[in-house]
Amino acid sequence: MQRSTDCWKAARDADTVAKDQWLAARRAEEQAAAVEWAERFDMPPLEGSERALAWGERSRFQIVTAAYAALVSEGTWDEANWAVLEDKIRTISRAGWWIDQRDTDGTDLPELLDAATSADIGTENPHR
Repeated sequence: MQRSTDCWKAARDADTVAKDQWLAARRAEEQAAAVEWAERFDMPPLEGSERALAWGERSRFQIVTAAYAALVSEGTWDEANWAVLEDKIRTISRAGWWIDQRDTDGTDLPELLDAATSADIGTENPHR
């Protein structure tokens, strides 16, 4: 019976390693997409710890692209409305704010941005 337990543990450990590798690769892909998106749309850098920066960048990318899809692509907003919201998006520089909103529905982003505090808003000029 010990042999079965050893085999099961070895298989479980191998699955954990494979899952960890898959997750790391997935995060790297998401991070690359988030960085490319931020550069393309001239998003300011986020502020926070090194770990929070990467997570915040991915969260911001996911939230903002979901909001665009819900409000503009599938919704009733036009590009002018979106441009106003995009200016507000650029003002939120605290990575932790974006992380805290990571489970948010894209349609809620306008209200969330309006509720952001001065601690969430950066000092850098968002209209570079």
